[in-house]
Amino acid sequence: MRDDDDPNPKDPEAKPDVSGVSRRDFLKISGLSITLPLVGEPKMAMAAGQQVVVHGPGKVPMEFSINGRRLKADLEPRVTLLDALRDQFELTGAKRVCDRGECGTCTVLLDNKPVYSCSVLAIEAQRKAITTVESLMQDGKLHPVQQAFVDNDASQCGFCTPGFIVACKAFLDRHPHPTPEDIRHGLSGNLCRCGTYNGIRKAIAQVAQKGA
Repeated sequence: MRDDDDPNPKDPEAKPDVSGVSRRDFLKISGLSITLPLVGEPKMAMAAGQQVVVHGPGKVPMEFSINGRRLKADLEPRVTLLDALRDQFELTGAKRVCDRGECGTCTVLLDNKPVYSCSVLAIEAQRKAITTVESLMQDGKLHPVQQAFVDNDASQCGFCTPGFIVACKAFLDRHPHPTPEDIRHGLSGNLCRCGTYNGIRKAIAQVAQKGA
């Protein structure tokens, strides 16, 4: 038997480097550090030559601006914005369907831009204005897009409707006078399994006409 730190030309793994730590010991130390979880206060790590803050994996304090209100919660960094809205703040308008950013049922606005909340981490949504379908009705009066959906029978089961309404509002804010082709293209990121696209297109046209 020999000591692992003994220099041995026949065993390169045991040969010490200039730091006095053998390659084998270095691998042991590295393996141990990889297995240790990041806990407690945020730590600093290097990424692309720059220091970045590492959060988690446990819960960390977060602060949000949702529908004009400041809300706080302690959440794990892996929690999505959709889960935070539904489970933490009881804002259930955004629905979970595909859970992979394809159907648009979970659409909300971040700084007035439509996003799939199932594909955005809650921690990334901090310091941004979050708007959900719950905020569109004011003083008991439906938003014009919501009223247009009612007038044109633009929903059947209604499950996709909140996401569509939020997406339609964002679309009309950008394109107040859309062409039929604009409408088809602008809402291509939202799916309706009931197939009420004709009513939805009429709803958008109604709002655009009244706003003209």
